[in-house]
Amino acid sequence: MNAVDLAKEWLRYANSDLTTARHMLEGVYPKETEIVCYHCQQCAEKALKSHCILKGVEPPKTHDLIALCRLCMTAEDSFSSMLDNCSRLNPYGVAVRYPNELAVDETIAKNALVMAQRIYEYCRDLFDKAIMAQASDIYPPKSPDTNPGV
Repeated sequence: MNAVDLAKEWLRYANSDLTTARHMLEGVYPKETEIVCYHCQQCAEKALKSHCILKGVEPPKTHDLIALCRLCMTAEDSFSSMLDNCSRLNPYGVAVRYPNELAVDETIAKNALVMAQRIYEYCRDLFDKAIMAQASDIYPPKSPDTNPGV
């Protein structure tokens, strides 16, 4: 599988985590807020790894969103705008999976969903731009006809 296809697959998995988190928050009672936050962290992790792969960087086997975001920043400075979201989602990769490790209420889960969505959309938009740029390299726009009457 080439880098573009693999990055796209990681984004698909990230979107699945985002969809699952949203469903768990909006469609399940009682609300499983810890599971919502876990899937939000997973969404962000997979989206960031997708960007690494797209840029030709093998992502490390880590759940550390800050480390992954900093790795993305080496290829794209603008990822610094995602650091706060990554920092806030980071504890949900491990701590929420165990009883009494981290208290999470519905407000926290809703905020986690917003942050995960931001990171996912940011990575997806960069993916789309990269694909469009790649396509324009392959299929450059037609140059205007300099002699239309001939």
